[in-house]
Amino acid sequence: MTVKIIVAGICGKMGSAIAALALETPGIELTGGTETGGHPELGSSRPQALKHELKNPVTGSLDKIIEKADVVIDFTSPASTMANLKTAVKAKKAVIIGTTGLKEKEIEELKQASKTIPVVFSTNMSIGVNLLFKLAREAAKTMPDYDIEIVEAHHNQKKDAPSGTAVSLAQEINSVFDGR
Repeated sequence: MTVKIIVAGICGKMGSAIAALALETPGIELTGGTETGGHPELGSSRPQALKHELKNPVTGSLDKIIEKADVVIDFTSPASTMANLKTAVKAKKAVIIGTTGLKEKEIEELKQASKTIPVVFSTNMSIGVNLLFKLAREAAKTMPDYDIEIVEAHHNQKKDAPSGTAVSLAQEINSVFDGR
């Protein structure tokens, strides 16, 4: 069985990495990609960030290509992700979301969408980081009287600070303290 995917933000760091892996993975067919309006790669079938020929040119509208896919993969921005989620719900397509910086209201919308379409959401898809989240909860249970501080460092092109991973780590720790 072949899973057909669309990558939102296909010319970005994560989007191009996901697209490149998809092109090399048996059983996955990259059927399209989107970018924001005005992006220089719109209309291109060979985006510079990807260095592969696409079946369909990069488009600025998920609405135009969503019927070509089973799943939309989105690691873009909160506003773009929420617009793409609405399109996916309307088209009854699954979504995988790794966008960070979503507010509680937006996460609630993801939960509502998951009642009608498959939704996978994580602020970090790394197995190691998800293990860290679990270990942080356990540490918080074991050391209830300790002050906890999260310090992070990133490359100079990081768009969100604090990172979604740091925010999620704090939420995991606070979930233990809030439950007492």
